Amino acid sequence: MTRIDDIPTAWDERTQLTTFLDYARDTVRAKCEGVSAENARRSLLPTSPLMTLSGLVNHLRWVEYYWFQVVFLGEEDEGPWTEEDPDREMRIAVDFPIEQLLDEYAEQSARYRELVAGNDLDTKAKRARGGGNLVDLRWILLHLTEETARHNGHIDILRELADGTTGD
Repeated sequence: MTRIDDIPTAWDERTQLTTFLDYARDTVRAKCEGVSAENARRSLLPTSPLMTLSGLVNHLRWVEYYWFQVVFLGEEDEGPWTEEDPDREMRIAVDFPIEQLLDEYAEQSARYRELVAGNDLDTKAKRARGGGNLVDLRWILLHLTEETARHNGHIDILRELADGTTGD
């Protein structure tokens, strides 16, 4: 498994935040590298049937969509989830090849990289969260790094259970 380096090229806050998010994103791809289609779709945890490699990749893709497009930009939420099926992005992921999910995640991440580059870290989101609070872009980057890193731990465990592959 290969990943980019998590040491930023510069030490300003923006570079540090974006480097760590990119590192976490790249780790998702690295941990899924070479997984079979069957293993990407397998649910290996009896108490968490939606927890698949494909499901986690698709979840991370849609989490970024939600935070950047819905919360930060204030766009209408057109995600795959519904009130009846709030985890639908994880359920439908098994219908797509893992490489497609990873490529879509990477393409979307590139667009969000440009969005972040064009906005000040103190820029407030257009849509309020929890109690009417408007988070800023800095908080969104930190939150997405936390979310992606946490799910990388899940991906790491699922990959080892699926085919014995381990990595950093």
